[in-house]
Amino acid sequence: MNLEPTAPTSHEQQLLIEQWKTDPAATYRSWFLWEERLKNFRSIRRGLHAVVKEIRDDTFGSAYRGSSLETVVHSIAEQRQIFKGADHAFLWKPKLRIPDIYEDRSNQLAFAKFLDTCLCCGTEAEVVEAVRALDAQQIKGLGPACANLLYFLHPTITPPNNTAIVKGFNAFFGANVKLGRWNEYLAMRERMLAFNATHRKWLSNDLGAVAGFLFDIGSGRYSIGAANAVSVDWEADLARVHEESAAAHKARLAASENDQNHTQIQGWLRDLGVSLGFPVWIANNDKGRPYGNGRLGDGCVTELPQAIRAISACDTIALIDVLWLHPTSGKIAMAFEVEHSTSIYSGIVRMLDLALGVPEHDGSTYFLVAPDAREADVRAQFARPAFSRVKELDVRYIGYGELSKHREAIARFGNGEKAILAIAKSLT
Repeated sequence: MNLEPTAPTSHEQQLLIEQWKTDPAATYRSWFLWEERLKNFRSIRRGLHAVVKEIRDDTFGSAYRGSSLETVVHSIAEQRQIFKGADHAFLWKPKLRIPDIYEDRSNQLAFAKFLDTCLCCGTEAEVVEAVRALDAQQIKGLGPACANLLYFLHPTITPPNNTAIVKGFNAFFGANVKLGRWNEYLAMRERMLAFNATHRKWLSNDLGAVAGFLFDIGSGRYSIGAANAVSVDWEADLARVHEESAAAHKARLAASENDQNHTQIQGWLRDLGVSLGFPVWIANNDKGRPYGNGRLGDGCVTELPQAIRAISACDTIALIDVLWLHPTSGKIAMAFEVEHSTSIYSGIVRMLDLALGVPEHDGSTYFLVAPDAREADVRAQFARPAFSRVKELDVRYIGYGELSKHREAIARFGNGEKAILAIAKSLT
């Protein structure tokens, strides 16, 4: 979250900003207004897409030199003096084994996920969460230098970062930012956003301007006296960001555990359906989730039956966690909604859309799959008047424990629908 803007600056501070903007050798005129700067945003975005693709295809290689990342960072380092040396943080240093994204495949994939998230997202909260998720990976040598990549994706959210900018920030705000730590960068970013909001009339929505201003202070072009400096409680800034990061990490762990458990159950149902001879559909938004040595959607049908594709509720039905289809008719035999920790409401709505929207699938059997400890909760919710129409579907409940205990035997000796019905309980 952003800080409240600082109090209006003194006349001397305003004069310093105006002096900086008219100085032909300062970054505002020599870089920020440089026409080529804007042209690089699109090419750098394309280059980062290539980095993500190569990492996922496992063709990225094990060295910086000659990689797609070198091409991108070289384009950034050419952005005149403010980005001079931007490539240093990404150079492979074999004795220190940093940054550890060239020989460690899991770190490489985490880096690709970070870039992909930031390429696709559009909000400040999503970008900050991606930064915190990357920081949680503790990849040696991969720190806030990555902000120079993010700047060209989200120039109004993430300022550039280098030694001179940090030095200028410390001088101007009386802070003590340490260069290589993400939490310190995030606290600095919030303070820069607040300062920029106060001075937007003289600066820009593009955080390159305020970063350039601090760069020129940090590189010694302008000296900061008491009349120009802004006094901030840096320790309080940093403590708050530490608390926010800790809370975000806790929430991320809980969400990750839920996602993993949800995906695991979907994977069991997928494999079980395939073993029993059913073509299997996995929810559209889950097909790409990692599972085993591949993806959750591997080996599953890629298109719903024509009768479903023709109705208006198709997009909703396509989000049902797992569908088993009849091998010959293509009709839906069984529909499964996995409710690990969320309300059963959305899953029930999708099943109703299927039942009411495609009458020819009237013979489908519907299941709610949930942790054993949630059975009472599921029954209580199912008994609500709002679900009275749902009772006509004869939805069954399957506990995780029963599924885990019997799935291998069902896969080996089961006989279609009967085997699943044998471990399910009626909710009516």
